[in-house]
Amino acid sequence: MKLHKEGTKILVITTILTILLSAGFYFGLASISIWLFAILELALIIFVVLIFRFFRVPKRSCPNEEGVIYAPADGKVVVIEDVEENEHLKEKRTQVSIFMSPLNVHVNYYPIAGEVSYTKYHPGKFLVAWHPKSSTENERSTVGFKTKSGVEIIMRQIAGAVARRIITYSNVGEYFSGGDQFGFIKFGSRIDIFLPTDAEILVNLEDKTVGSETPIARLK
Repeated sequence: MKLHKEGTKILVITTILTILLSAGFYFGLASISIWLFAILELALIIFVVLIFRFFRVPKRSCPNEEGVIYAPADGKVVVIEDVEENEHLKEKRTQVSIFMSPLNVHVNYYPIAGEVSYTKYHPGKFLVAWHPKSSTENERSTVGFKTKSGVEIIMRQIAGAVARRIITYSNVGEYFSGGDQFGFIKFGSRIDIFLPTDAEILVNLEDKTVGSETPIARLK
């Protein structure tokens, strides 16, 4: 399993600090209390493993079945509802939202093949990602694209109370396949995807998703 390029700086700093802290624990505590030393070392190891695990990039293969929308991220479905998409399309859409905990893979994937038609970054608040207003008030990045059949879809990366950096690779005019990476959000977040209201939704609330592999909708 690979590590994501967005974690390079953090992982280097984490490794250096871990070595320094481990040495400090050894020279400062090992001779005083071997149990306290062992507990602190174990806590340090667990922390480092979690940081490295956060930036993992598992090998995925998107089925790319025609007309099927796959999950853009790992996580849990927290919203399925009809809403007004007021940023770009200005029309009613079915919103499906996936919440990513810090334990989930945080790579973001294109859910179907197409061409990028719109991108915009919005600064904002850092409400918890499942808060109803996080979709419109939090720091976020919106990507719009057209499928090969001409259907336009909107995706929105949303920062949360912990997530403080959104990375989006999309550029207007570029073509992509389902399963290609389009971004990364650091340390807990959410993705909203706005689908045509006549799309057949294939997931339910609380369902767990696997990015680029779980079908979440089928276009008419």
